Amino acid sequence: MSFKIIFAGTPEFAVPALKKLLDSDHQILTVLTQPDRPAGRGQKLCVSPIKQLAQENNIKIDQPTTLKDVAAQKTIMQLNPDIIIVVAYGMILPKTVLNIPRFGCINIHPSLLPKWRGAAPIQRAIEAGDTKTGVTIMQLNEKMDAGDILLQESITLNDHETSGTIHHVLSELGATLLLKTLNLLEETKIKPMRQNNNEATYANKIEKSEAIIHWKKSATEIHNQIRAFNPWPICTTYFQNQSLRIFESFVLNEKQNGVPGTLVSIDKNYLHIATGNGTLGIKSIQLPGKKQISAADFIHGHQAQLIVGKIIFG
Repeated sequence: MSFKIIFAGTPEFAVPALKKLLDSDHQILTVLTQPDRPAGRGQKLCVSPIKQLAQENNIKIDQPTTLKDVAAQKTIMQLNPDIIIVVAYGMILPKTVLNIPRFGCINIHPSLLPKWRGAAPIQRAIEAGDTKTGVTIMQLNEKMDAGDILLQESITLNDHETSGTIHHVLSELGATLLLKTLNLLEETKIKPMRQNNNEATYANKIEKSEAIIHWKKSATEIHNQIRAFNPWPICTTYFQNQSLRIFESFVLNEKQNGVPGTLVSIDKNYLHIATGNGTLGIKSIQLPGKKQISAADFIHGHQAQLIVGKIIFG
């Protein structure tokens, strides 16, 4: 048996899942994706990665501005899908739509639910210093990320991973897990598991202001912040009254080594900065209007300003 599927998704995260479905025996009735939006300096209308993939494969595309609209709901009803698959669609599915498919609506969520429900689960897991994360395939209901769990798989989070690297890993894992879920649904071998709401945590949307580094925090906290906010919005501090972006770091030690923001030492490759607890090594940075460079190149070009024992960041 193959499912008749409506696929709802928008960004790059959803692409591996749609690719897997296109390579399967399942039938894609239509792709729902967000309307084209202006982007970039020229504010030109841009299509979503999912729309682009659908166009390349001659799949029907619908871009409603809302699914609360009766006409949009009627279109979905007429297609008579077995299942609706939602992957980072960016639009709420009302109860009317949730009730249309025979097998309901399922979602790929990049966390180990009920932990990190919400908009930014990858970033919040890294920011919190979690040592594992994963993907959950869940049944959608009217509450945010609170539906029954159909399948779940975890991965280890190393202390050098960023949101960018994990985003790719989880999108691929989610696609694989999705196909496995569909196979199990066909064989009626899935037992939905209710989430424990008492264990739920929430991953609020990232605000750009959160990326400002406060050096009174511990080296570990700042390192996790830098990893979590790479590739967006990228953590910032101030150097010589200029905004400095920090892309990569590492925790050198957990011992107090001076006033937060002080340059503790320099080696040929890294800056060592005192924090509220421990020393942070800086590996990669960017000054305004310049390209991202290694700390080694930054050291080479700013030797006069880099005085050990002085506060250089703040």
